[in-house]
Amino acid sequence: MGFLSWIILGLLAGVLAKYIMPGKDGGGLVITALLGIAGAFVGGWLGSFVGLGSTGEFSIGSLITAVVGALALLFIYNAVRK
Repeated sequence: MGFLSWIILGLLAGVLAKYIMPGKDGGGLVITALLGIAGAFVGGWLGSFVGLGSTGEFSIGSLITAVVGALALLFIYNAVRK
């Protein structure tokens, strides 16, 4: 996938992560979107090492790893923020 595809996937992952882990987050939609994009990159990169999707194509595996990455970053952000 290209860089723009990962950004779009990250936005989708950020929305899904926010839906899965609701709550009051500082920054709102902007921070959640940025965390989703970062989570997509991190999750996709780590997922390619364990065989859960790849960085070269869009698949359910790459979406799952992007959402897991976004959830992890959202959790860390909320833990640090409190």
